[in-house]
Amino acid sequence: MDSLTVFVSLCLLLSAIGIRRSNASIHIYHNDPFREVGNAYLLSGGSEGIVAPFSPHHTSYIRFENITFWRSKDTADQHSDMEHSSGLVQVIIFEAADRNNIGGSAYGGQRAICCTPDLAKMEGCKQGEVIKRPSATDINWPVVLNVQFSGNSLYKKMAYKEVRITKTGMYNLFFVACDPNLKGLVMSGKTMWKNPDGYLPGRMAPLMRFYVFMSLAYVFLSIIWFSQYVRFWKDILQLQHCITAVIALGLFEMILWYFEYVNFNDTGMRPVVVTTWVVTIGAVRKTVSRLLILSVSMGYGVVRPTLGGLTSKVLLLGITYFLASELLDITEYVGTISDISGRARLFLVLPDAFLDAFLILWIFTSLSRTLEQLQVKRSSVKLDIYRKFSNALAVTVIASVAWIGYEVYFKATDPFNERWQSAWIVTAFWDILAFALLCVICYLWAPSQSSQRYAYSEEVGEDSDDEEAHSLTRGKGEGDINLVKQEKNVRTNTDFEEDDEEEEEDKRE
Repeated sequence: MDSLTVFVSLCLLLSAIGIRRSNASIHIYHNDPFREVGNAYLLSGGSEGIVAPFSPHHTSYIRFENITFWRSKDTADQHSDMEHSSGLVQVIIFEAADRNNIGGSAYGGQRAICCTPDLAKMEGCKQGEVIKRPSATDINWPVVLNVQFSGNSLYKKMAYKEVRITKTGMYNLFFVACDPNLKGLVMSGKTMWKNPDGYLPGRMAPLMRFYVFMSLAYVFLSIIWFSQYVRFWKDILQLQHCITAVIALGLFEMILWYFEYVNFNDTGMRPVVVTTWVVTIGAVRKTVSRLLILSVSMGYGVVRPTLGGLTSKVLLLGITYFLASELLDITEYVGTISDISGRARLFLVLPDAFLDAFLILWIFTSLSRTLEQLQVKRSSVKLDIYRKFSNALAVTVIASVAWIGYEVYFKATDPFNERWQSAWIVTAFWDILAFALLCVICYLWAPSQSSQRYAYSEEVGEDSDDEEAHSLTRGKGEGDINLVKQEKNVRTNTDFEEDDEEEEEDKRE
């Protein structure tokens, strides 16, 4: 990393903040099949947080474009050309808070989406259609749009439609077919979900602003660190080169995340190449950061000149962690904005969590040994630094465990994402925590004239022994001078005595 990189990154970031982009979030469907759920055939069209427009010049909506339903030829052949309505597909949009207004159950039985003869008597619904009850806050919601097949046609194209959103909430879109003859129905087309400020989904919009501040924080840290790095270039340790690499990767990652969100906000899509590049940089940064902390804990460059036989094990762990982190991030972020299923995410999170737990155990075990070695060597300066580092690491682990507990509680108590407006904090916390720990490491191992005092030395008790050596040298020096003075005094006194004797002899004579 050099000053030109920091300058260019800062210019790109600040110029991007002022760019105004076009708006919406695009869900694309390509021959997506309907699945049987209860007494209905269902296809989920998406779920997003949408913010109500804050001025007349902004709008929020869900738009349907080129939505086409295809049924099987056998089903189409059951109808004649003259039939006006030969199959009904309903499009339903509702807020998560109104989810209980969809469907019903007869006599306390299984909940049904479509109206049955018994439910028609009890609920007053129309048989063969979706059961819906008006929202308590707006009688026009949930919104239901009807699409009718005609004659024996194989497909039906939905008319262009735009549903305006006037209330902030988590909105769900479903395509429902209650006709049992429409088994095997598939759909193609796209829907565009617009927030007032862009295509970015409501739960992701705060992250775009968050990455602006994180990028500026990394720029600020880079300027401070690099100024010291250049100033004391001759005294730089190998460990400080590694810290420089982590800072550069962190800065690069934050800026790339910001531009990835800007692109998402512009196009409504997440290009595979762009997002893969971003998550790969992030996986590299997380891997290098963890290996740096492990190496510091082992005393690399301070207690030992190299990692020796542990080098291959550390590298193997790093490669394994990178692959696990890369696979998890690619599955979670690359592609469209659709969420992956809970089981798939759990399957991918487990290896990552296991490796993190193993790393923490190895780090604290190594740190304990390093502290013992420094105590034996009586290296007071290094011991003080490592104690501060171990305290910071302990606080980080405690905060991580506490936040994981909060994250589990947050997701367990919000299965329908009704607290989507604060969900970005869960993701942002980990970036803030990593940055805070990096700042602590930069403070403890900042480049200076005395950097070499932290370097590995084969001498035992190099710090305390040196001080003792200096004091002993000073003591010996003073002792020598005193001895000389004493000898001089002795000689002087002897001379005086000899002179007195000579004077007495002269007087006698």
